[in-house]
Amino acid sequence: MSANAELQQPQQPANKKKKRKTALIFLAVVFIVIGIAYLTYWFLVLRHYQETDDAYVAGNQVQVMAQVSGSVNKVWFDDTDYVKKGDVLITLDKTDAEQAFEKAQTALATSVRQTHQLMINGKQYQATIELQKTALAQAEADLKRREPLGSANLIGREELQHSRDAVATAKAQLDVAVQQYNANQAMIMNTSLENQPAVKQSAAELRDAWLALQRTEIVSPMDGFVSRRSVQVGSQITSSTPLLAVVPAKNLWVDANFKETQLANVRIGQPATVVSDIYGDDVVYHGKVVGLDMGTGSAFSLLPAQNATGNWIKVVQRLPVRIELDAGQVEKHPLRIGLSTLVKVDTQNTDGMVLANSVRQTPAYESNALALDLAPANQMIADIIRANAG
Repeated sequence: MSANAELQQPQQPANKKKKRKTALIFLAVVFIVIGIAYLTYWFLVLRHYQETDDAYVAGNQVQVMAQVSGSVNKVWFDDTDYVKKGDVLITLDKTDAEQAFEKAQTALATSVRQTHQLMINGKQYQATIELQKTALAQAEADLKRREPLGSANLIGREELQHSRDAVATAKAQLDVAVQQYNANQAMIMNTSLENQPAVKQSAAELRDAWLALQRTEIVSPMDGFVSRRSVQVGSQITSSTPLLAVVPAKNLWVDANFKETQLANVRIGQPATVVSDIYGDDVVYHGKVVGLDMGTGSAFSLLPAQNATGNWIKVVQRLPVRIELDAGQVEKHPLRIGLSTLVKVDTQNTDGMVLANSVRQTPAYESNALALDLAPANQMIADIIRANAG
């Protein structure tokens, strides 16, 4: 028994070494297989993706400003409130605008009456011309009868001269009447009353006054949420005073600031995924590259770097790449401007353009909320002209 024990003791370390060697070889093979698999996956998939966490949600911030000056009477909405296109945001004091509107109405009525008087004067001048023609014909007839009598010395030379002077006077009076008629015609030019320049000018001033009165109510140009409200009740504002901003919850995008070393294969139209910090990995937004900016952030900064002076250290620049998000996902999971995101772009397909080469045929954004229908003002002008035309 002792001899067998002595024979088994040297074999135990040898078995342990053999097992350890087998395990190490197995682990080495596993790591090699994993490495080869990872390299294959990187070569086939991962190397075609560019990723950055220097990416932020962006959107439109519609700055609302008044179109007329005035004093603020009412502020209808506050920050975070939802507004719809056309909703009244701010109301200005209407007193001055109403006074100007009434003055414009009176000015139009006065202009119509004065112009109508000019048109009536034209008929009066025509009658005067006919009267002066009759007077001239009578004077010429009197002269014609007196000339033979003067030649025969049957009337005095003074009487004959008076007849000649009467003809000259009648001709001059006829010329005056004709010139007065021509001057009047130069003012009215055979144009209808509503198309007379003075009437049209007064009508335009009335429209301006009506527009100014309507614009005392400042409306929202689009649907969105109120933000950055600075206007207060009682403030005296002008057309250049920022009042508040309306931020639409739709049409949001992501500005992903990729390093310049990552942009070699980035093309317009490539698919992208976006993960926002507010939702985490639970929500993955799908989008696409719609454009690359024409300058880096440092180039467009307020004080661009002057690399041509002093000591210089190369810094890798970043270029904003716009990622358009799926509208349905954004509606389901709303985002906010400025939120941090993680963007990953699939650059495998490089058939797209580096820069856009087509011209946009439709407006990028539009709103008719600020457009006013002039039909009520035009109807009012027509009524005033009709009432004062006589």
